[in-house]
Amino acid sequence: MTQLQIAHRGELSEEMKICAEAEGVEAEFIRRGVENGTIVVIRNKTHKNIKPLAVGKGTRTKVNANIGTSRDHADLAVELEKVRTCVKSGADTIMDLSTGGQIREIRREIVKESPLVIGTVPIYQAAAKMFDQRMSVLEMTADDLFNAIEENGEDGVDFITVHCGVTRESVAFIEEQGRLLGIVSRGGSILAHWMDCNQEENPLFAQYDRLLEIAQRYDMVLSLGDGLRPGCIADATDRGQVEETILLGKLAKKARAKGVQVMIEGPGHVPLTDIVSNIKLQKSLCEGAPFYVLGPLPTDIAAGYDHITSAIGGAIAGAAGADFLCYVTPSEHLRLPTLEDVREGIMASRIAAHIADIAKGFPGAEEKDALMAKYRKEFNWQGQVDLSIDPETTKKYLEKSESAQEEGCTMCGEFCAIKLGKKEGHRR
Repeated sequence: MTQLQIAHRGELSEEMKICAEAEGVEAEFIRRGVENGTIVVIRNKTHKNIKPLAVGKGTRTKVNANIGTSRDHADLAVELEKVRTCVKSGADTIMDLSTGGQIREIRREIVKESPLVIGTVPIYQAAAKMFDQRMSVLEMTADDLFNAIEENGEDGVDFITVHCGVTRESVAFIEEQGRLLGIVSRGGSILAHWMDCNQEENPLFAQYDRLLEIAQRYDMVLSLGDGLRPGCIADATDRGQVEETILLGKLAKKARAKGVQVMIEGPGHVPLTDIVSNIKLQKSLCEGAPFYVLGPLPTDIAAGYDHITSAIGGAIAGAAGADFLCYVTPSEHLRLPTLEDVREGIMASRIAAHIADIAKGFPGAEEKDALMAKYRKEFNWQGQVDLSIDPETTKKYLEKSESAQEEGCTMCGEFCAIKLGKKEGHRR
């Protein structure tokens, strides 16, 4: 049985109990969330060397890190080092987005190396296989795509992004309205061109029951992908994006009826004023399904700093109810991320997630900030380092003031407001 089927029977799985302990909630809370679709418990039945992860309403805001090869850079050793960087930096999940090299072998090694939940986008494997066979991606068949999905399940992948909402009708909405940047999702673009060339419907939509059968067999969570997400703020919340979200809500309901857990992805590049409304729209149309957001990015001109742009958008989205933040690195739109890019992206998203958890009132979130204030008042430097989101960087920047006898940093020295406040208190 899947986690959802167990929940519907009113029973508690071992995975639900583990997640409840990690979240500091009752196991029954997790079970009810899984039952009504507002929480997913992620772990492939065959992937036993990881702890399951709960994502959704009432749980801590989670952070995903993307790694993976390209046709220009396909070095397994580098990707495994990225896995270790993700773990050390505090990511909750890893997505292998490999498009170059021996993709299945790379994935298997990543699954073996990682103690974290693993996600993938199977259409990348199916498309890359076409190139390896010197064929056009437009020659890809439904069987090619579903065979890749099956292999991902066999290899222990815990959740997969599938662009089921990219249909001939939803793409037509974009074409009718017009877009500045068009379709920017790789999976969405592949499917849109495939449909146009073959004059056929998206197999992930047309054969959705086939997809559900595979997902149910392995208890893989379906992350219903935002293949029509806006790639610039000028295209945000247009007909294509909204039509896709409406359809994903319907598909989510159908998946749950088959015992398959689902998340919803979105919304990409969105102006600051639209972020909250986008979250509320998704939650309404998709009946509270966990929302997995890329960014959102509220400006298009911060190339090289998009991890900061994403953190701003992610904090607002998370506070509004988004459950899962997909990191964005400084190299977004520019290159395959390096180890340092991965680390920077994770830290930026973790900051956003923590800010969101404070806003949501998640137990323990605000208390951490209060404890940091206490450590600062006491000049407890080690406490400040240990409690910070990135202790390594905090320690690197810390420079105690000799003139203030280490009661203060070199920014203020003897003029430290906290130190002066203590002296004023003593005089009183």
